[in-house]
Amino acid sequence: MNSQVIASDLLAELQCHGVRWQGADGLARKGGAGPSDHKALSLGEHTAMVPMLNTASLDSPYSAVPDASGAQALIFREGHEIGRVELPRVPRFYGLSTDDGIPYWKIATLHSRDVLATTLLQHCIRKNDTASACQFCAIDQSLAAGKTIARKRPAQLAAVAKAAVALDGVKHLVMTTGTPQTPDRGAAILCESAAAVSAAVELPIQAQCEPPDDDRWFTRLKDSGVDSLGMHLEAVTDSVRQRIMPGKAEVPLTRYFSAFEAAVKVFGHGQVSTYILAGLGDSEDAIAAMSERLAALGVYPFVVPFVPIDGTPLAGHPKPDSAFMQRLYPRVGASLRRHGLHSEQIKAGCAKCGACSALKRHE
Repeated sequence: MNSQVIASDLLAELQCHGVRWQGADGLARKGGAGPSDHKALSLGEHTAMVPMLNTASLDSPYSAVPDASGAQALIFREGHEIGRVELPRVPRFYGLSTDDGIPYWKIATLHSRDVLATTLLQHCIRKNDTASACQFCAIDQSLAAGKTIARKRPAQLAAVAKAAVALDGVKHLVMTTGTPQTPDRGAAILCESAAAVSAAVELPIQAQCEPPDDDRWFTRLKDSGVDSLGMHLEAVTDSVRQRIMPGKAEVPLTRYFSAFEAAVKVFGHGQVSTYILAGLGDSEDAIAAMSERLAALGVYPFVVPFVPIDGTPLAGHPKPDSAFMQRLYPRVGASLRRHGLHSEQIKAGCAKCGACSALKRHE
């Protein structure tokens, strides 16, 4: 079986079950924001982020063994070889440092094959309060491990982005942030960083934050150089939101939808997206219905299987069932087609990358 067959038939299974990795960590994403406890695997033309370094992956029927070159790995199911995948090389910009000695990889990291990603503020107002913290979040882990810095300054990020484009052909930038105490919910620091990057290099940018207090922030983000916007629901029903992310659930769904409508007017149809984590407790019908509602607004519902991350309250949460995802993806894909949404039309961001989901296969 070749890697293209793996990509089309088994991606949902690999991302739900995870893979037992039989080698060095390499470019793994352990802790932090974004696709944590993952490694990137190139399956034919598609690069996927696959859970490998969390405890939940230890019982997976799939395993991966890198070859002597470290550029490829063999994938096995219950001991039987089923294909070969490529492993992205360490990017050249990782070898550079700022004038004051901060390695570039502590400021921004490579996701997938050609996406630069950074968390501007490696802290959230809700993280230290168990009554309000999102139970799936690991934003503080990479900082505690010394793998990042607490605050990325605009000039630092601009220098890293310029190097990543020149040395490694990075195609777009994802900027997220922990939520600060300010009512703009991070929009202000996203604006200043986007402006600095845009002045230094031509690179499409997605910004990600919670809905700010004032819709005028969307225009400010756009004017600063942001091309697309992510405002992430994660869960779609109030009962799951209140149980899994009680602090974030204080921002009601009505505010998310008014923010989505306002943002689409600024960024355009298909340039606003939201993350939905399947497997937290929302039903298949609830996610499909929410995806249809979002798509009708021109918002791309990026549905991703939930990954239990070690060190978080949900580390022992069941992994999503691959059959659940394989039923759900075509339903979401039908909504995307119905409303003219396609990841390739998005200028930058997680949905454009698509590495954490098999949804691209169903557009």
